[in-house]
Amino acid sequence: MRLLETAGALATLLALSLTPSSASAAPATPAGACPADAGWDDPSPPVHVFGNTWYVGTCGITALLVTSPQGHVLLDGGTATGAALIADNIRAAGFRLEDVKYIVGSHEHFDHAGGIAALQAATGATVVALEPAAVVLERGGSDRGDPQYGQLDPMAPVAGVRRIADGEVLALGPLRLTAHATPGHAPGSTSWTWRSCEAGSCRDIAYVDSLTAISDDQWRFTDPANAGYVAGFRRTLDAVAALPCDILVTPHPGASALWSRLGPGAGQPLAGDGACRAYATQARARLDKRLADEAAAPPAR
Repeated sequence: MRLLETAGALATLLALSLTPSSASAAPATPAGACPADAGWDDPSPPVHVFGNTWYVGTCGITALLVTSPQGHVLLDGGTATGAALIADNIRAAGFRLEDVKYIVGSHEHFDHAGGIAALQAATGATVVALEPAAVVLERGGSDRGDPQYGQLDPMAPVAGVRRIADGEVLALGPLRLTAHATPGHAPGSTSWTWRSCEAGSCRDIAYVDSLTAISDDQWRFTDPANAGYVAGFRRTLDAVAALPCDILVTPHPGASALWSRLGPGAGQPLAGDGACRAYATQARARLDKRLADEAAAPPAR
């Protein structure tokens, strides 16, 4: 696969995907391709990403399968509705559900974790998460510590979540996936990195969690009580920018312009230097804007 020559090319790509109003009219979507504005549960066929990594999610919500002869790791479970589509895609890609040994996630919201309980039941896999996400998965819902709490639907509880620490490596046969705590979008936000190879070429794949600074109407980033949360969010952006990251994938494909880089509609290279730096830079600008907007409109007393 061709590589992007500079980080700027992917930064432009990300900017266009995040600000569609600045782009010209979108071209027709090729047959079998996912549109950039796909719905969460719009079905997608499985798509080979690179090496032992497959896209098995829907058009609008990512799920990845990292495979090995000793078993597979599934990253994210989609919505409660999307779980069956993910299971179908795992089979369609030629893999058995019972060979999925671990399920890990990006963050503990219903659009990415709502299907984990069903997929755990279908596969018998162990679910692995950082402590803040694990508590929510086992309870089936977030609490007021999550900026988006008032907007989140409940989920089917997940049994027996195994805890993993920031920087810990999840090992399965030859697979080595590193968990990175990247709180901000949610308290338990987690990004994952691993190395994948094919035809003598190896790439660092980074599945980086959402970095949008959004909340319900009751939670403000500029509230002094939330200063520590914002400081942690900024540390996350620094950490994401430094991740090993030849191929960037995000929980919402449009956040990293995935469908312009993968599948039948792809017109841009899949891999590129500086992909995670560009993604973090975009997120930093959005966080700064959110803080400025809140400061300009103080809460009513």
